[in-house]
Amino acid sequence: MFSTVKDLAAEALFVSYLQPSESPTRASVEQAITMMILRHGSDGCAAGVATEFGDHPEAAVRRMAWVHAALAEVLAPPRMPVLH
Repeated sequence: MFSTVKDLAAEALFVSYLQPSESPTRASVEQAITMMILRHGSDGCAAGVATEFGDHPEAAVRRMAWVHAALAEVLAPPRMPVLH
């Protein structure tokens, strides 16, 4: 189940307006994912990814690499401060 949710989040972020050059925050990544899922649904997000990989494969590979890096940060457990 978790991998399906992660896959949907990746597709939604991929089709979102966010750009790596913007250095988006965790909150903006989460918001973009939610907006794209609500706007396009899971099938629409997947279709957008497929279209980009068909039309612009080199750019799509770079974007998907960024998507996975961004999701690794969002899905990582929050860091607890170290107390001395």
